[in-house]
Amino acid sequence: MLFTFFGHFMSLFSTAPQSLCILRLSAIGDVCHAISVVQAIQKQWPETKITWITGKIEAMLIGDLPGIEVIVFDKKQGFKGMRELWRQLSDRKFDALLHMQAALRASVLSWGIKAKCKVGFGKNRTREMQSLFTNHHLPISDKFHVLDNFAEFARYIGVPFDKPQWDIPLTPEDEQLAISTMADKPTLVISPAASKDSRNWLTERYAAIADYAVEQGMQVVLCGSPAPREVNLGSDIEKLCQSPVTNLIGKTNLKQLTAVLKHATVVLAPDTGPAHLATTQSTPVIGLYAHSDPRRTGPYNDLDIVVSVYQQHVEAQQGKPVADLPWGTRAKGDDLMKDITLDMVKQQLDKALNSSKAPNSNTTLSKDS
Repeated sequence: MLFTFFGHFMSLFSTAPQSLCILRLSAIGDVCHAISVVQAIQKQWPETKITWITGKIEAMLIGDLPGIEVIVFDKKQGFKGMRELWRQLSDRKFDALLHMQAALRASVLSWGIKAKCKVGFGKNRTREMQSLFTNHHLPISDKFHVLDNFAEFARYIGVPFDKPQWDIPLTPEDEQLAISTMADKPTLVISPAASKDSRNWLTERYAAIADYAVEQGMQVVLCGSPAPREVNLGSDIEKLCQSPVTNLIGKTNLKQLTAVLKHATVVLAPDTGPAHLATTQSTPVIGLYAHSDPRRTGPYNDLDIVVSVYQQHVEAQQGKPVADLPWGTRAKGDDLMKDITLDMVKQQLDKALNSSKAPNSNTTLSKDS
């Protein structure tokens, strides 16, 4: 804690640097966390030029954030893509590179980017040999959530970080679909697909909670990407629902999806990017977790309404209490999510709807706005 106390005096920059490079390539949820940190830096140092290197899909989200130069690295291009990016940046030297992705591919990419200071995670939060590619490391972290660990980059360079805020611009075109779909009715948005099928909740339970929401006077919208497994999951849920649901899976781009999540009353999702996108829009999220610790990867503002069976599984598998396990320990197994019962989720849905957190179902929207 000593460092945090003296952090003010020991930060990397005492005045605004001229240029920063952000390296965070992938995973929509992680990019959402990173946006709040980058925007905190912009607020503190509006004159600092910020360049963000990110993946192709992620660039759709951050491409028009105000004041950020976005450079796309397409990982499918492999080493050829890396050389191309190095060539593109060959005449630039940044004051600092914030290396916010402890993955070997990102580290190799960082190798060809010139920066006076290359800042990586602290010893207890890094992996895949990231420290070999950086010359500054964050202090040992007592922070648990991924977002709070990202925020340490801001503090380290001299930017205070209190609670995350997001400003992701949405155009009227981005919002049109959401507004016409949801009108001004209370809406449960379900984003059913996680990155791995084993992390999805059970198809029939998604359908059952949709029917329950309809009984409570809500409408239900399904959302997700055009990946075939997501489209199939969506149509399977739809078939099992007793009441009609609106299925937008594969029918939205990333900005339209963000707007759908913005206009939801509440969002239900397993460990997946849209859960964190919803958080950027101040929409309450009920997260469903079994494999990862929700205190580390859950929806940042809604850890009080998550439904998790992580602790029981990881303790049974590791044979020790969760407090004694290394940060980032995952539970393994293909059928853990079945231990999340329908009743557990109903309970949190009721709680979310009754809490003052849930905005009074978008009453500000009217059909003709």
